[in-house]
Parts: sequence; C-alpha cells; structure tokens
Amino acid sequence: MRILVVGAGATGGYFGAQVALAGRDVTFLVRPKRADLLRERGLRIVGLGREQILQPRLVTAPELVQPYDLILFSVKATGLDHALEDVAPAVGPSSVIVPFLNGMAHMDALNRRFGAERVFGGVVMLATTVNAEGDIVRFTPLSSMAVGEQDGSATDRLAAVVATMSGAGFEVSASSDILAAMWHKWAFISTVGAMTTLGRGTVGEITAVPGGAQLGPAVLAEAAAVSGAAGFPLPRTTLDSTAATVTEQGSDFCSSMSRDAMNGLATEVEHILGDFTARARALGVATPLLDLATLQLRVHERRLSSAVR
Repeated sequence: MRILVVGAGATGGYFGAQVALAGRDVTFLVRPKRADLLRERGLRIVGLGREQILQPRLVTAPELVQPYDLILFSVKATGLDHALEDVAPAVGPSSVIVPFLNGMAHMDALNRRFGAERVFGGVVMLATTVNAEGDIVRFTPLSSMAVGEQDGSATDRLAAVVATMSGAGFEVSASSDILAAMWHKWAFISTVGAMTTLGRGTVGEITAVPGGAQLGPAVLAEAAAVSGAAGFPLPRTTLDSTAATVTEQGSDFCSSMSRDAMNGLATEVEHILGDFTARARALGVATPLLDLATLQLRVHERRLSSAVR
C-alpha cells in the first residue's frame, strides 16, 4: 500500500515516520521550505530519552502526479484549503483519505472535495510539538490512532488500512463509531482550550486560585451539552476523565491553542471553538464560557493580522 502523508509536522511527521521506519512505503507531501530542512537534517523525533532519525521520501505539490492508496491528511486547520488543492493529484478512484485534524469542519471540506466514499474519520492521541530546529518533540509516551468508515461499517479496506498501520510502535484500532469518537475529542479539546484561554495559564495555575477549580467543570458542562445535542453524548467515563483533567491540582497541562496564543502565534480558533460554538447556536445550546473564549482568541487573531499589514 502506497502511503502519502500530507504534512510532516508534529502529528503527521510522527506517525508517518513510525510507519516508514516499520518498512512501509511512505512519502511526505511538504512545502518547499520544509522539504529543504528535512533533506538537510532528516526527520528527527526527540524526547523521552531517545532520538529517531528518518531520511524521508519527499514530494512537493508540483511533483505530485500519481495517485496513492492511503492518504494521511495531517495539516494545520489554517492550511486546509491550500492542502486540499495540493493533494488533489494524489487522490484516485480507490484512494482512502484518513484525516487527523481536530474538530469536524475538515470532514465537510474533504467530503465536498473528494466524496464521502473516499474519506474515513480519524482520531489520534499524541503529545508532540515542532521545536525551533524543526524536530518533532514528544512529551509523553501516549500515541494511538483510531480510524473508521463514516457509516461505521466494517469493510475490507478498513481492515487493510489498520493492518498497514499496525506494528509501527503505536496503538491502532478500527472504530465502529468514528464520528462519535471525533465529536468526543472535539468536546475535550474545546473544554481544555477554552478553560486555559480564559484562565490564561495551566490547569494547575487556574485551579490554585479562588474559583479556579469551578471553571473547568463549567466549561465541560457546556461542551457536553453541545455534543449531546448533536447526537453524540459523552460517556460517563469520558466526562469523569475530562473532569479529572481540568481540576487536577498542580497540573502543567495547557492546551496547544491557548499556548500558541500566549506565545503570540496564530491559533485554530475558528476550526475548533468557532465552529463548535456556531453548531451550539444552531442546536439551541447556550455556551457563554465557550463564546467568551472564542471572542478572546478572535481578538488575538485580529491583532496578529493587523500587525502583518
């Protein structure tokens, strides 16, 4: 199975490298600047006391002329539209696209552009970032992947994708309800993103001040109401584990979205919180805390865009 990984950042770079190191046929579709860096340094994964180095097979958009069997779609949501055009020559009649973006807006875009019959749902759990040298840094051993047909069916091609991705050093599974899994992750990242944005700090810093321990559960209640109204109620185990995450004293957990904002970087606010709160309004669910976090991040984005002009 010929695999194309769209993007070689914190998520796509990590999973693509593991699969390539396991002996699969993997090519990365990257921008010219990223291609130059990877050719010079290799694709490096560091952290947790180990280093992996891969000399990856690379293509840029103009060089992409043949279809691939499996396309792992892992780009920043802000680059989604551009990536849809870049990857088009790689999508053939029997191609399967597995996206690993957060939220659900990318599913609508991929379905419109390539047809829902070619698009799987996907959820990954991973704690990584790209450092100043362009290397992928792992923070925890957590690394898992779930994929599934949008209608939940157990197909031969799903089994083939899981078999291809297995044995590469991370957990991979076939999901019979991948859309629910995606919604549940979306509710989680919306909760922690809004909480750490509003509190402007880590979970531990927020819970250490008066009233801080109540913020996370209040945001979670809003997110859970939206997911439930959309037809994907959060299981009790998910509610309990998320509540524990957002109330853990001393925790240094901070969402990547709010961390980016605090570091003066662009965020995925529209694709995560903007779309989530828009769907809340369409479903008639009140989300005042999520709306406030969205507003704060939109002000941040407007400042960034004004500075560029």
